[in-house]
Amino acid sequence: MDASTRPPTGPGDLAARSLRQVWHPCTQMKQQAKLPLVALSHGEGPWLVDTAGERYLDAISSWWVNLFGHANPRINAALVDQLGRLEHAMLAGFTHEPVVSLAERLSALTGGVLGHAFFASDGASAVEIALKMSFHAWRNQGHGDKREFVCVRNGYHGETLGALAVTDVALFRDAYDPLLRHAHVVASPDARNARDGETSVDVARRAAAELDTLLTQREGRIAAVIVEPLVQCAAGMAMHDPEYLRLVRALCDRHGAHMIADEIAVGCGRTGTFFASEQAGIWPDLLTLSKSISGGYLPLSLVLSRDAIYDAFYDDDTARGFLHSHSYTGNPLACRAALATLDIIADDDVLAANAMRAQRLTRGLAALADDPRAKHVRHRGMIWAFDAVLPQAPGVAGAFAKRFYTEARARGVLLRPIGATVYLMPPYVLDDDTIDWLARQTLAAFDNTMGAMRTTTSHEEMTV
Repeated sequence: MDASTRPPTGPGDLAARSLRQVWHPCTQMKQQAKLPLVALSHGEGPWLVDTAGERYLDAISSWWVNLFGHANPRINAALVDQLGRLEHAMLAGFTHEPVVSLAERLSALTGGVLGHAFFASDGASAVEIALKMSFHAWRNQGHGDKREFVCVRNGYHGETLGALAVTDVALFRDAYDPLLRHAHVVASPDARNARDGETSVDVARRAAAELDTLLTQREGRIAAVIVEPLVQCAAGMAMHDPEYLRLVRALCDRHGAHMIADEIAVGCGRTGTFFASEQAGIWPDLLTLSKSISGGYLPLSLVLSRDAIYDAFYDDDTARGFLHSHSYTGNPLACRAALATLDIIADDDVLAANAMRAQRLTRGLAALADDPRAKHVRHRGMIWAFDAVLPQAPGVAGAFAKRFYTEARARGVLLRPIGATVYLMPPYVLDDDTIDWLARQTLAAFDNTMGAMRTTTSHEEMTV
């Protein structure tokens, strides 16, 4: 290869090189060319730093994965130690300390109710595993007719075909609809659906009643109900009362269906407790974790299961086993990062510290409650959201999201609205001054965006 054909390597053209060669996720690449990529150099705690030295507060934790900042010294040290011991080995026929310790510690956090951990690499894979486990466990127990699944309206569980089948977000699902095995879709307990005079508990009970009707109609055919406990994140941070989870647990018990709790986005303290399910005082039959379980360092996902499901596969017959695998299942480096993450949560009493951070950021955003341009101002744990009041016309929400993202980025903050919903999901390392600054920048970006929306004529929509 001569110099005329060799790819450029200078940092100044990193964004251009990326547009030429990299197919970016969840992105219409033709539109991305109009909105310059941020070419990153490195991370420092809650900050991302680009190649020009500009800093951006990572207020959405890099798609909800980062817990303790970028380049965290304690997680770094654990990984360096593990690199000198074992980087990877197949988990079929072998085991190692990080994967065993992680399984033990996560089970202990459920009081031993979820006694077994099956490992994979990403959230969608964990959902696929949970769906397969449910169906196959029922079949091994002589209930082969239980092969249908139930999901919640506007729910999101991933983008592989099995996960898409229980996802109700049209933007992700519709193109692949002919390939999917369709699930039943029931009402969301989203508190924003409250009718006049209703509370969030009323909405939860109304949604659960619809689920009860479906389970009665399909008695003996439903394998599992899958839910996102407390917050349906991709639905625009739709929040619901814990009563819904209590009712779903009771309905699954009554009708003989598994309950799958997808805690990929809401686990690891995001909602204020380590597992979101804890706030309802229930445990599901299967629980999925990914995203922040490794502190945002390495791909890792897992499914925690009750002993009864594990026992349904425990047999002399190989074909009755759960014959599912990933090459990097239980990767020692990823598991070691997860163990370091659990250490920080326990040693630093992070959940209590987060409660104080949450109070301060909630106060900083308090002006939104009286702003007629905002509605449904809501908060759960370390997640905040509100909806912009916009004209109901095609493309307006997308134009708002693009404009707000640009306004926030100009102020040194990474925030990516979901349509008309602005949300904040920062890492657990913000000090008081940074929290106050984040609140001010969020309000300023919203104010400028709404001002621009009054005069703009462009309703170009962009997935952000």
